[in-house]
Amino acid sequence: MKKIVSILVAIALVAFLIYTLTYHKKVIPAEAPGKVLATGAYEKYFGAAPKVDKGTAYAFVIYFPSGKEPGKVVPFPFFTFDEASMKRLAVERLLGGMDIGSYAGQFVPFPSGVRLIAIDEAQGTVTVNFSRELAKSTEAGTARAVGLTLRQFRGVKDVRLQVEGKESELSSIAKKADDTAVQQLSAPRLLSLTAMRDKGAREIEELSAFFDRPVEIKELKMLSENGQQFAGEIYHSVFDMAAVLRPKEPSQFKERMPINVRWKVVDKLGREAEGDSILLLEIKEH
Repeated sequence: MKKIVSILVAIALVAFLIYTLTYHKKVIPAEAPGKVLATGAYEKYFGAAPKVDKGTAYAFVIYFPSGKEPGKVVPFPFFTFDEASMKRLAVERLLGGMDIGSYAGQFVPFPSGVRLIAIDEAQGTVTVNFSRELAKSTEAGTARAVGLTLRQFRGVKDVRLQVEGKESELSSIAKKADDTAVQQLSAPRLLSLTAMRDKGAREIEELSAFFDRPVEIKELKMLSENGQQFAGEIYHSVFDMAAVLRPKEPSQFKERMPINVRWKVVDKLGREAEGDSILLLEIKEH
């Protein structure tokens, strides 16, 4: 039996840090705790992985090409319960970009229309075959993003890039990519504010303030334009990527209404941040 798990991580509930995760449901004894297995890259940039109640999840990094520092990449945390499709998921998510919320316009996108044809692994080498649109790219950050994203996974020693089955000029750049290409990571950011409701329903169920990484919420309030705090229970989302409000009066919330979010958080490596942000509410259906 398969179960669809939707997460933030703007995380789509929001397209960058939220995407649909499919995993096989397993019978797990009630006393067995869940666990998250993290790559070395994840632990280096984001610290210890958050916990899950049950099952086995996998934490890894996707590197996006930086628009601020050409040739460099920016790491973002992602999670899945499906180990078998992790590499493909990472590449497809990379192609999708991160033009989201407070990061809009800060990354170099892959050429329009580029798609993943195939991804194969043999004797420690991962070969990634892209459609012909990739040939339009001369951006070193693009190649480094693919190379670093895939080489973090256990057993991967080399990455080759192809365009329609032929070796790409970007392949040598991907092969040589190392940590010197990673842009220094800043303090946590509030990414976006999203509400969820059942398909066809008139009222929302909950509002999620998404952050760009797992955080501990020190303080968070959601306020109306006139400064009135919205009543309801606030709790952490799965993987600690969002603060979620279950409002007492769901009928108050409308698409694109401005909401003032006052927040203070700290990430797993002790980087603190706070803000007073006015965000327009996005409402999505599931």
